[in-house]
Amino acid sequence: MSESSNPLTWKEVCDTARKDMLTCKVCRECNGEACRGVMPGPGGKGTGVGFVRSYQKLQEIKLHLDTIYEYGDIDMSFVLFGKRFAAPFFVAPLAGSQNQYGPKYQSVEFGRTLLRSTSQEGGLTFLPDGGGKMFEETCSLCEAFPGNAVPTIKPWPIDVMLEKFKRSQQAGAFAVCTDLDGAGLALVQGGEVPVMPHTVKELAKLCASVTLPVIVKGVMTPAGAKKCLEAGASAIVVSNHGGRVLEQAPAPVEMLPAIVDAVGGKMEILIDGAIRTGADLFKIRGLGATAALIGRPYAVAVYGGDSAGVSCYSNKLKFELREAMMMTGALTLDDITKDKLFLPEWAK
Repeated sequence: MSESSNPLTWKEVCDTARKDMLTCKVCRECNGEACRGVMPGPGGKGTGVGFVRSYQKLQEIKLHLDTIYEYGDIDMSFVLFGKRFAAPFFVAPLAGSQNQYGPKYQSVEFGRTLLRSTSQEGGLTFLPDGGGKMFEETCSLCEAFPGNAVPTIKPWPIDVMLEKFKRSQQAGAFAVCTDLDGAGLALVQGGEVPVMPHTVKELAKLCASVTLPVIVKGVMTPAGAKKCLEAGASAIVVSNHGGRVLEQAPAPVEMLPAIVDAVGGKMEILIDGAIRTGADLFKIRGLGATAALIGRPYAVAVYGGDSAGVSCYSNKLKFELREAMMMTGALTLDDITKDKLFLPEWAK
């Protein structure tokens, strides 16, 4: 590892992480192949095809090179719910670090490590709610980093969710999220408190219970996006939960164009699902998403370098996105339009 006075390289972070992560192999390409079916761990459900497909479909989209334009300063920043962020990506909720990746980090210290970096660098961290004491740990982190965290609440019974939404607001969260697709997460099913699907009416009750923006994660159809809009959600996350809740689901990026067509301009659209590089961020912006949530690589970043590892990965993404924008004639995120992408038929 580098001396503390020198910034870590991503290779150094990955080399260190391989020593401390018990289930993740820290592959050169985080594409779901080597960890198919590894749960607990980073793999997709069953055959793992959900995770693998999410990665593959993103790779089918390419960028049009164009350096004939009037050059100027590149601005990767954007505004979400009145706050300006440095670049269009956030940390996705990563639950159960000890169980999923290895004993080096308990969940509260794992979250604190992420927030120490992202809160200083113009980012945002989505925090998990796996039941039990985890939610109170999440609230304690919201209080320690006010306005920089988003609790992500599982689809518990509605009265439990209402209580947690209100507690999130009291704790100083930036927004509150629910990953409704968590109803299919095997690691949560069968616990003392059940998880389950919810109706539009119930979702509307949740949205009305707080003054914070409400984000619904796990939306994978235009019809589902319209239901969230009807319920009063401020944003959705197009997500198949990392391929961990429904085998044979399409890739989030495959569904993004139709969802943007259905509700684009009426609510913010975020996306997660095997987004790994600045070029991937360029792609999702060109298809109409506001920003991405990125999960598994941030676990590698924490285990491989603590907060310095988190900064290393975030800076890597920013460098790659800036390079993609410079090489395609996009000086701002609004300049990243669909015509700057070389698209397969399914994305047109």
